[in-house]
Amino acid sequence: MSINNRRELSLLNHDEGELIRASHHPAIAQLDAKDLAETRKRLRAMRDKERTLARQKVREVRGKGEPRGSGTAEHLQERKQVFASALRRVNKQAHRMAVEEARAAHVEAAKKALAMRRAAGASSRPAPGKTAGAGMNPVESQKTASKVAPAKVGSVSQATKNAQAKRDS
Repeated sequence: MSINNRRELSLLNHDEGELIRASHHPAIAQLDAKDLAETRKRLRAMRDKERTLARQKVREVRGKGEPRGSGTAEHLQERKQVFASALRRVNKQAHRMAVEEARAAHVEAAKKALAMRRAAGASSRPAPGKTAGAGMNPVESQKTASKVAPAKVGSVSQATKNAQAKRDS
C-alpha cells in the first residue's frame, strides 16, 4: 500500500524528509548520477536501520529479545516502507538514466559507423551483373551394372517355359 506525501513527512524528521522529497518526481529528475548514487546509499542505510529496529521491536513484543534502547519506536514498519519506496523510486531513476546513456552511446556508434561507411566510398569492383551458366550437370547413376548379358536375360525365362510345357504334355 502506498503512503501519501503528507503521511510520509509526518513520520520523518526534517533531514529525512528532505531526502524523501528529493526522491519524488520533479526533484529526482534534477539529480545527476553522483547525487543519485549518494541518495541511494543513504536511503539503503536508513531502510536497513528501520528494518533492524522493527524486527527487534517484534522480538521484544513476542518476548524473544530483551529491550534495547530507552525510547519507544512507533511506526517503525511504516517508516521502513517510506524508505523502501523512496529507494525503489531512486533505483528506477538510475535505471532510466543508464538506459538513456546506453541509447545515446548506440546512436553515437551508429552515426560514426555511417560516417565511416560513407567516407570509404564506392566499391572498387563493379557488380557482376548477369552471367552465363553452364547449365545442368549430368549425374551418374548409382546403380551397379548388371552382370548378366542382355541377350541372356530373356533366354532364362524362355527355358523355364519350355521345360514346363514339356512336363505338361
